[in-house]
Amino acid sequence: MIYKTAKGITMPALGLGTFELTGPEGIAAIRSAIEHGYRHIDTAVRYGNEAEVGQAIREAGVPREDLFVTTKVWFDSLAPDQVRQSMADSLDRLQMDYVDLFLVHWPGREVPMCDTLAAFTEARDTGRTRSIGVSNFTVPLLAEAIDTCGAELVNNQIEYHPLLAQKKLLASARARDMIVTAYQPIARGAVFKEPEIVKIGETHGKSAAQVALRWLVQQDNVAAIPRSSRIENIKANFDIFDFELSEAEMATISGLDRQERKSDFEWAPEWDAA
Repeated sequence: MIYKTAKGITMPALGLGTFELTGPEGIAAIRSAIEHGYRHIDTAVRYGNEAEVGQAIREAGVPREDLFVTTKVWFDSLAPDQVRQSMADSLDRLQMDYVDLFLVHWPGREVPMCDTLAAFTEARDTGRTRSIGVSNFTVPLLAEAIDTCGAELVNNQIEYHPLLAQKKLLASARARDMIVTAYQPIARGAVFKEPEIVKIGETHGKSAAQVALRWLVQQDNVAAIPRSSRIENIKANFDIFDFELSEAEMATISGLDRQERKSDFEWAPEWDAA
């Protein structure tokens, strides 16, 4: 396993995204991932599966302190009292005393950001989380959160894959001692249609997905959280630590950027220009 550290917080570079992993099948998939070696598990209020994540973790039998668990507060609950309640409810569903990382899932528009982040900081200071961060924040939003609000953010979770370069956000994160966690890291399967990635995979005896994931975790300050409902794919996604991409291969993959965003919603911020 590769690890990433920011502001004294260390997380496994590869985690399991759990969006849509619900019910008994979701529990089985998450438990199987932990049994295969995953130690970084990502969930959210919005996913509706915190209870399943907690149950899978308990069933897997891995000590809590050996796991890095992330969850998120939805953007309709960003007033301080709402943040506190959302976090309490998340911990109750997870049946945990704390998580390792609480994130603002999407930037809000109704509540002053500094008020929201003050409540997050309070949660960290009172032990409900070891660290705090954000998701889907742009460079200007990060600047507001850190420079204006003074928040000690460890992480920004964003869409990031070979078809969507995030150079400005990566530069900002590295300058601020933050980790970028890439969601949708295989671009909803689009990497399988990229001949250059497929060819590099053939060189190493790996799939296009494994190459894309290796490309991400091999970068400074970058982690990735692929998700799949198929246990065989979950296991395959984890098997990326027995090979390394050359500088030329890394550059080839980086050159595939088309600013091809797979997730965009009416509540999204104005994205950073390429």
